[in-house]
Amino acid sequence: MSYAQQHLKEAADIISRIDAGAIEDMATLLARVKADSGRLFFLGVGGSAGNCSHAVNDFRKIAGIECYAPTDNVSELTARTNDEGWASVFVEWLKVSRLRPSDALFIFSVGGGNLEKNISPNLVEAIKFAKSVGARITGVVGRDGGYTAQMADVCLIVPTVNPDTVTPHSEAFQAVVWHLLVSHPKLKASQTKWESATR
Repeated sequence: MSYAQQHLKEAADIISRIDAGAIEDMATLLARVKADSGRLFFLGVGGSAGNCSHAVNDFRKIAGIECYAPTDNVSELTARTNDEGWASVFVEWLKVSRLRPSDALFIFSVGGGNLEKNISPNLVEAIKFAKSVGARITGVVGRDGGYTAQMADVCLIVPTVNPDTVTPHSEAFQAVVWHLLVSHPKLKASQTKWESATR
């Protein structure tokens, strides 16, 4: 079996094991955020931060939900990292944004945050703050889901089928799940270009 065949087989195995019920619960949670005129804040680092930018576009344009990603503002992100430290960059951004109970965090992460291992402490601090103000929390994470899986209202853990490819599959399936969500009848508000152009 070639590496490409192996990687695609792993992706197929993940699809066969993924928790569709959790995704439906996420759609319900996000529909509530929208109905409450809440905002959605996408948080992630590394490749997941890139996914956050794309997801913000899709949730705003297709689902009609007000969304933001702190990592899109590189000036504020680097100023806060330089002056206050990496662990607080998201929580301080959320405080200035006046995070409220009608809002939600949407976490994209491979590990989900772990203070003991000092992995993505910024996600952990943001989740703690969201809990303190009563905001909702959801996410797509890999491995065991870390702090996100422990504290989220709804969390999808991308099944691990090969410990050597946890990161690429976790980040790839973040995209699969958010594209599913913005296409979901509970959330979709606007037709996408190519689908409408072929009718």
